[in-house]
Amino acid sequence: MALHPDFPDSPHAILDPAIRWFPADEALRETSMDKLMPPLVPQLRRKVKAFRDSGYIGATRTSQSLLKWWFQEPHLQPQVDGAMVEFQYFFAQREALETIIYLYDVVGVKDKFDLMRFDSSGSVSASLFDETWRRLVVKMATGSGKTKVMSLALAWSFFHKLYKADSGLSRNFLVIAPNIIVLDRIYKDFQGLRIFFDDPVVPDNGFEGQNWRDDFQLTLHLQDEVRVTHPTGNIFLTNMHRVYAGEDIPPSPEDDNTMDYFLGKRPTGATTDSKVDLGMIVRDIDELMVLNDEAHHIHDARLAWFQSIEDIHHRLLQKGGSLSLQLDVTATPKHNNGAIFVQTVADYPLVEAIWQNVVKHPVLPDAASRGKLCERQSSKYTEKYADYIDLGVIEWRKAYEEHQKLDKKAILFVMTG
Repeated sequence: MALHPDFPDSPHAILDPAIRWFPADEALRETSMDKLMPPLVPQLRRKVKAFRDSGYIGATRTSQSLLKWWFQEPHLQPQVDGAMVEFQYFFAQREALETIIYLYDVVGVKDKFDLMRFDSSGSVSASLFDETWRRLVVKMATGSGKTKVMSLALAWSFFHKLYKADSGLSRNFLVIAPNIIVLDRIYKDFQGLRIFFDDPVVPDNGFEGQNWRDDFQLTLHLQDEVRVTHPTGNIFLTNMHRVYAGEDIPPSPEDDNTMDYFLGKRPTGATTDSKVDLGMIVRDIDELMVLNDEAHHIHDARLAWFQSIEDIHHRLLQKGGSLSLQLDVTATPKHNNGAIFVQTVADYPLVEAIWQNVVKHPVLPDAASRGKLCERQSSKYTEKYADYIDLGVIEWRKAYEEHQKLDKKAILFVMTG
C-alpha cells in the first residue's frame, strides 16, 4: 500500500488522479483502484481534473471568480517578524471546493440520484442514502485544514446567492461542532469573521467587478445567543448536542449518548442544558446551509440530530424552499459497521497527508521502553494501561520542552477504542 513513486512531497502540488493512494498494492492500480475507494471519488476526481483544466467552464461567473482568487492569485501575508510570505491553500482544500462547485454549478446535483451517476463500484443504491436533500461529504485527514474548507464553502454559498438571481444556495449557515473543544476552535476562527479576512477567503473590493468585502455582511450567533434581526447573513454556531427540532424527540438506544434512554431525561438547567431550537430559527429565515465539522459523529438517521435536520428541511419545504446544502467534513466518514458514507465526494487520506507533512507523524518510544510495557489486571482503563499512559506522559514532557523553545504547546491525546 505504498504511495505511487511519482506522488509529490508538496501539499500544494496538483495531484493527478492516476497517482493517488489507494489501500492495495501498486500492481492492482489498474484493476482494483476504483473498487477500493469511496465509490463516488474516483470518477469525480477525473471529472474535476477536466473541469480544472478547462478553466472551470460551466461554473457561474461568481464561482469562477472565487476559484481564481483562491487558487490562482498570489497572496502575501505578513509574519510575526515582519517578513511577507506567500499563502497557498493545500491542494486537498482546493480539490474539495472544486468538487463541490463542479457538482452544484456544472452537474446541477440536487439529490442522491444525481450523485449515484458517479458510482465507480456498481454497488451504490438509493437505499444507502438516508436524506432527501443535497448532502456532500468531504473526507480529509485530521489536521489538514477542514475548517478552511468550511470557510471557503460558506463564502462561496453566500456570494453565489447574493450575485446570482436564481441561485438555490444560502446566506444563512448552521455550523455544527461535535463537542465544546471543536466549538471553541471554530468560534476562535469565526469570531469577528477573522478567518474570512486573515485568510484570502473574501476577495478584495473591485476584483472581477464586485465589491466583495463591502458585501460580505454576516452576524455570528453562538449557541443559544440567537437574535435573528435580518433574514439573511447569519452564522449559527452550535454544539451538536444542543440542537433540537422544537419537539421532544424520544431518546433511542442508537443515540451516541444513551444515558437518557436508560436512565430517563435529566432535569434541564438554566445554562448547561439549554438548547438551540432550530425550528424557531427557521421560522424567521427562508434559506439555510448546514456545515458539520467532524461529521462522523452524525451517522444514523435514527439519531435525534438527523431528525432535527430533516425537520428543518421539511419546514423550509413548507415555505417553498429547501435545505440548500448539507456539507459534512470529517477524517473518518464511516458508519458503525465500517461502511464509508456513500455521499463522500472528495478524499484526502491520512497516508497522503503524512507523506506531504500536512499532519503530525506518529512517534513511537524506543524498543527497550516498549518492551517493558504490560497490561495490568483491572477493569479500570487507567489502571489496566497505566504503563502505556506513563510512557506517553514521559514522551510528551520531552516534546513539551522542545516545543516551548519555539513558543508552541505540545498536547497529549489519549485515544481509546
